[in-house]
Amino acid sequence: MPWRGSQDPYAVWVSEIMLQQTQVETVRGYFLRFMERFPTVQSLAEAPEDDVLKQWEGLGYYTRARNLQRAARQIVAAGGAMPATLEAWAALPGIGAYTAASISSICLDVYAPVVDGNVIRVFARYLMWKDDFRKPPARAKLAEWLQPAIEASRNPGDFNQAMMDLGATCCTPKKPACGRCPLAESCLAKRNGTQDAYPVKPTKKVPPTREVWAFIVQRKDGAILFRHREGERLLGSLWELPNVPVEGEATPEALRSAFRKATGGTARTVTPVQTLTHVFSHFRLLFHVYAVTGASRLTRLPPHLAFADPATLPLTTVTRKALKVRLKD
Repeated sequence: MPWRGSQDPYAVWVSEIMLQQTQVETVRGYFLRFMERFPTVQSLAEAPEDDVLKQWEGLGYYTRARNLQRAARQIVAAGGAMPATLEAWAALPGIGAYTAASISSICLDVYAPVVDGNVIRVFARYLMWKDDFRKPPARAKLAEWLQPAIEASRNPGDFNQAMMDLGATCCTPKKPACGRCPLAESCLAKRNGTQDAYPVKPTKKVPPTREVWAFIVQRKDGAILFRHREGERLLGSLWELPNVPVEGEATPEALRSAFRKATGGTARTVTPVQTLTHVFSHFRLLFHVYAVTGASRLTRLPPHLAFADPATLPLTTVTRKALKVRLKD
């Protein structure tokens, strides 16, 4: 892993933010590209937000990228020195307890156990704890249990990285490689053959489904019409195809009316392209994509709409998927 072995606080910080809720193999390429584009905290702080989000495109959970840049700007505004304590790291946007512990243990030799998803999986199985680790008390309980071990290690950074790597590469969510696990002999779940039962996952509610009609308008020069998602809401600051919630049946008249509502323009024809399904943490999106021909009244666009080359903008994942299929045809 390209971030292992480094004690550069900036590089460790970027890697830890990327690794939140994202698998190691996915992060590898993103980390290298991101560090090449923004090699210092100052370069990240000074970059346009769209550039940062473009480098993050496809990695998901975009609030991480916005908070990363927000924190970089705070650091630069305070003189440019990286935080020198666990508490100072934890005070930055987007850095919770386990991320602050990870950075501080690696870069500052602070004896603070990391309790991330990988570590939780290892020790929920090892101890057969049925706690709900989504909740802070359970995480604090595990951190307290790990504290004597990290102190005995004499190297907190190596200890935390070893535990995280053990979960990422050996004690995996499915089909854990118990045969090569150094903790297998004393792992209670391994002894009882109940590895798949841990960590205990509370029953999930069926997420609601939302449906939208989305429209692809392409000019003769190849530029496509996009809408900017403003603010801090879900996928804020990204660009997407203009869309509106589904209302009733997709009749030609209803679709032309929806297009007018989404863009202010008119359409001669609206043709179905495909329906994409995208699952978010709290709902399921059905993205019904339509191609528009004969579009007019799109010369004086409001600030949140713009024609652009897709390669120049940070796009939502479902928008990229829609364009990938459409532009192939």
